[in-house]
Amino acid sequence: MAKFDANSTLKRLQNRYRLVVMNDDTYEEVVTFKLSRLSVYIFLSTVFVLLTGLTVALIVFTPLKVYIPGYGDVNNTKELRELKIQTDSLEEQVKYKDEYLRGLKAVFQGGGAVKKDTTSLKIPKPEKIND
Repeated sequence: MAKFDANSTLKRLQNRYRLVVMNDDTYEEVVTFKLSRLSVYIFLSTVFVLLTGLTVALIVFTPLKVYIPGYGDVNNTKELRELKIQTDSLEEQVKYKDEYLRGLKAVFQGGGAVKKDTTSLKIPKPEKIND
């Protein structure tokens, strides 16, 4: 089993490498970079953190957050809930009105069974007052 040596790992990260960009036609060196693994790692980590920060700032401080599902404004959510309740009550009223109109149409056309009240009422006879 290989032992982990912190000094050798740190030295390996600090070893210097040369990156040369050359012109393919003339073999002339265009640019030369002296890099180490640690510097490349730090550069890439910095770029990642900056891009992440810029993306978060763009979403938080601009109106783009409206397009993210579940991140809407609290007032908009409240208004949406109230509109949903109002729509449900209006649909219920339309259903009752349609049922009422269907019943009226059936009565006017003479079709359909009309329920009649067959309970007998006991109405007292009016008392006569003698003068």
